[in-house]
Amino acid sequence: MAGSVWSIGYGVYAKGSQMESTEAELQQMFTEVQEENRRLKTRYHNKLEVNHAINRTLVSFQGNKSEAWHRWFKYKEGFSASLVEYLMDTLHIDTGPLLDPFAGSGTALFTASDRGLDTIGIELLPVAAEIIRTRDMLRSCDSKSVAKRVLSYAEKGAWKQSKRRREFCHLRITADAFPPETQAALERYLYSAQTVKDIVLKQILRFAALCILESVSYTRKDGQYLRWDSRSSRRLRGKEFHKGPIIGFDDAICAKLREIAGDLTNNNRGLFEELMQTNKPGSVELREGSCLDLLPEIPTASIGAIITSPPYCNRYDYTRTYALELAMLGVDEEELRRFRQAMLCCTVENREKDWLVSRFKSSTLKQVGQAFDSQKVLNTALAYLESCRLTGAINNNSIPRMVKNYFKELAIVIFECARVLKPGHPFIMVNDNVRYQGAEIPVDLILSDFAERAGFDTETIWVLPRGKGNSSQQMGIHGRMENRKCVYVWRLRGRQAKQRARKAALAQSCLPRM
Repeated sequence: MAGSVWSIGYGVYAKGSQMESTEAELQQMFTEVQEENRRLKTRYHNKLEVNHAINRTLVSFQGNKSEAWHRWFKYKEGFSASLVEYLMDTLHIDTGPLLDPFAGSGTALFTASDRGLDTIGIELLPVAAEIIRTRDMLRSCDSKSVAKRVLSYAEKGAWKQSKRRREFCHLRITADAFPPETQAALERYLYSAQTVKDIVLKQILRFAALCILESVSYTRKDGQYLRWDSRSSRRLRGKEFHKGPIIGFDDAICAKLREIAGDLTNNNRGLFEELMQTNKPGSVELREGSCLDLLPEIPTASIGAIITSPPYCNRYDYTRTYALELAMLGVDEEELRRFRQAMLCCTVENREKDWLVSRFKSSTLKQVGQAFDSQKVLNTALAYLESCRLTGAINNNSIPRMVKNYFKELAIVIFECARVLKPGHPFIMVNDNVRYQGAEIPVDLILSDFAERAGFDTETIWVLPRGKGNSSQQMGIHGRMENRKCVYVWRLRGRQAKQRARKAALAQSCLPRM
């Protein structure tokens, strides 16, 4: 499809990919990126607003530390319930269903459900889906009765005497993650738990094991990968790492089960107290898979609000950081590769998703392609990064491809969200700006430009008072530069306003470039 998003690589982007550039030419291209960035920021200057009511704790898992669910399993890739409450109150979100196309551990879903809204969450990663399923199951149970059964299982410790095991089938990247005695105890527990006939108890026992895998292993989650303790049998490179005491499995699982039982028993600690605010909590519907695959199945103009936080364009590979949990859930090497390629392009290992051509209407893909091709900051940055690749100046040759596909895929998500959302209703996104090879890529402004072309108005871009510093590698070369962390609020225009804006955009695109 010539001229569509699938033939991106022409126009500005192509200028940087024809031949190797000299150092002076690279500097000139870097200056052009900065200039285009300034122009786009000037266009949005009245939308960018520092919001002191929102801080880094609210837009991360740290804001959930007081909540039982997030004490049980520390799912770090998500925002807090307090942020969702703030958004719902400030933006008067009281009509459902609410959609989160990157549902994570379900914070937006359950917070909105507790206020009576039906919710739909799309989630690819089985670990996050397991958290959502467990939480939803427990909402409809007698919490004190469940707590009693959990505590009884922990006290009896039936797995300790078991001679049978359920093998923990490691992935290549998790092999030798546990001390031998820990793996043996874990496998005895997994076998014992799977023989439990009580469906609710069985789910909690499995979930509890998922919660402690990191603490009983030689690993620690560290952004793009698992960090390995130097006491493991793996041959490790670089600086030695010692994660501190590694808890024995039996002690760790008993402590976790007691913690869960205690939280289930004591409602005052906040597990179910929000449910008491409404007589009828909304439903929580989980759809497992990629939102790029599942969004087309949602009816047009059927969604009342969207609150989400997609993976950031920061090279973090969740299939690596949650590899232990995925292995315990039975994910094998082939499935791991499939999950990695199905998720939104945010790692250097992601490839082109050619199957998207058959999943979306040609008219949608054409609009996405036009939005991409006309985004000057993005194309100038891609041309610069491609030239850095050709000259060997960039530390990973796949970064230009990753950045290109990240914005291409998110543009498709935004256009699909415009289709499924009811006119006049909000789409809220939490995301970070990024910087590669010294060049800032203003994710907030680029995506807002895409959103406006898809039929949204940019209501505001709330900027956190404190942003995020660039990586240590980047700081060493380019100095410390802070990237904006933002919450974008877009509101879908009515049908007539969308048609007027589309005609205006088309007329603008036909004007000769200066």
